[in-house]
Amino acid sequence: MSFRFFYFIPLCLILCGCGSSSADELSLEEAESICSEKPESLSEEPSDISSEVKPDVQTDSGNIYVYACGKVKTPGVYMVPAGSRIFEVLALAGGPLDEADISAVNQAEICYDGEMIYIPAEGELDDPPEGIADADEKADDGRININTADSAELQQLKGIGASRAEDIISYRENNGNFPDPESIMKVPGIKQGTFDKIKDRIKVS
Repeated sequence: MSFRFFYFIPLCLILCGCGSSSADELSLEEAESICSEKPESLSEEPSDISSEVKPDVQTDSGNIYVYACGKVKTPGVYMVPAGSRIFEVLALAGGPLDEADISAVNQAEICYDGEMIYIPAEGELDDPPEGIADADEKADDGRININTADSAELQQLKGIGASRAEDIISYRENNGNFPDPESIMKVPGIKQGTFDKIKDRIKVS
């Protein structure tokens, strides 16, 4: 009985040891295999992010378009770098003509996109727009403008006292300017008789 037991113990130890060694070697191989493998997601080289974000398209975002006209040698639309000055645009347009009033333009001013640079002729800005001169000639004709007159001016009219003048001003403020002299009769207290007395003394504009 003891003899058989003597061989049984070493055999068990040998079997257990062999199994343990084989298991250790297998685990090491598996570990080395796993470590040596490269994940599929990392197998490719990283892409150039900047090339994906920025399209390969040429733009002229650094330029603006300006229209030079008036008394310049070559009027037209010119493309210039943003931040350009007016004198630089005028140079592209061939410069001003001899009759140009170049002092009317600030040549050091920075241009903006879509701007029109107009160079006037000498004396052009001194001439009033059409119709203004005629209006100035007729301005002092002795009649009172009921759309702009104050209380003191309105009281110069026959039959218009301080109270009635204030009524005219109040009506004007609430309803807008009178379209014609006859409209003054819409003011409470001003009838046909009063209007007949003042119609040659009043006007609207």
